[in-house]
Amino acid sequence: MTELLIADDHPLFREALRGVVARAFPGTAIHEADSLERLYVLVDAYPDADLLLLDLDMPGAQGFGALMHLQGLQPQLPIVIVSGHEDPALMRRALDHGAMGFIPKSADVHTLDAALHQVLDGTPWIPQQARQAAGADDVEQAAANGVRELTPQQFRVLQMVGAGQLNKQIAHELGVSEATVKAHMTAIMRKLGVSNRTQAVLIAGRLGLNLPSGPADADIGQRA
Repeated sequence: MTELLIADDHPLFREALRGVVARAFPGTAIHEADSLERLYVLVDAYPDADLLLLDLDMPGAQGFGALMHLQGLQPQLPIVIVSGHEDPALMRRALDHGAMGFIPKSADVHTLDAALHQVLDGTPWIPQQARQAAGADDVEQAAANGVRELTPQQFRVLQMVGAGQLNKQIAHELGVSEATVKAHMTAIMRKLGVSNRTQAVLIAGRLGLNLPSGPADADIGQRA
């Protein structure tokens, strides 16, 4: 039996995806998440899921962070981005960072059906407009590989550092000591292959980890 995960914070869109999946793959077990925290619970509970449909703008998600972090947690899980973003460069970068496909939310039912069948058959779905777009360069790819190696707590610390928070603020929010935050930063810099906090922040910015989620993030492909 096909097992599929849907991660999107809009109930109506999740309902629409459920309908398409139910018609295309009768008997599919569908599990849903409306936040990043709930999604992490789902991927732990269903490690053998066949596919994850992921919205880039889930609450708590920033840039390509959720995609990369999930790949680190469950590298065997195929992930397809289903997003309102339609910038070709953004699509190409998501695919370069390991997404099995990118489906714009403006796509019709027939396109979504075809994309799901193709991905579940093991072939990536690449939108026509993304085929000739510039993708992630070697520096960005290397940074992404480092992010995949971060633990969940290290990943959160990097996001907070990228957002401009100081060690004292991070320690207070996470309920840990400043020494613990410093230890996390040391491990983060080692995994990212950088020597100081400023370089870590630049990587976070390049991957969109310090950007607010939501509609205002529509030009992530240009700013990240």
